Amino acid sequence: MAGGKVFGIVGGTLEEPRVGYLTEPLPGTREILALAEPARTGEVFRIAAPCAGHGCQHFDGSRCRLVQRIVQALPVVVEDLPLCALRPSCLWFHQEGRAACQRCPQIVSETCGPSDALQQAAGLASP
Repeated sequence: MAGGKVFGIVGGTLEEPRVGYLTEPLPGTREILALAEPARTGEVFRIAAPCAGHGCQHFDGSRCRLVQRIVQALPVVVEDLPLCALRPSCLWFHQEGRAACQRCPQIVSETCGPSDALQQAAGLASP
């Protein structure tokens, strides 16, 4: 994931994962990502990467459909916005505003048994 930054650590439970945000993002180097072993990287870290634009299945030519579906399908999990060092440059925040941030702590890259709502938001299930 070229240009990736680790900005959170996955905690919570399998049923309700929650991201704890780092005060400063870390570069997604091999050495840092190896700290997740023996688990998979996405089970331990929340990683942000530059938008792939037309190279991404979620991009519609001008907007990210993934965050649109997240805002529509998933519940708010925090009222106060998390302290997030990425917000000034976060595409999700700039596109969906506060609504994206209120759902962000429940988004993890890899999870065992994602909810129906999360599968729908990710585009893995029919509405």
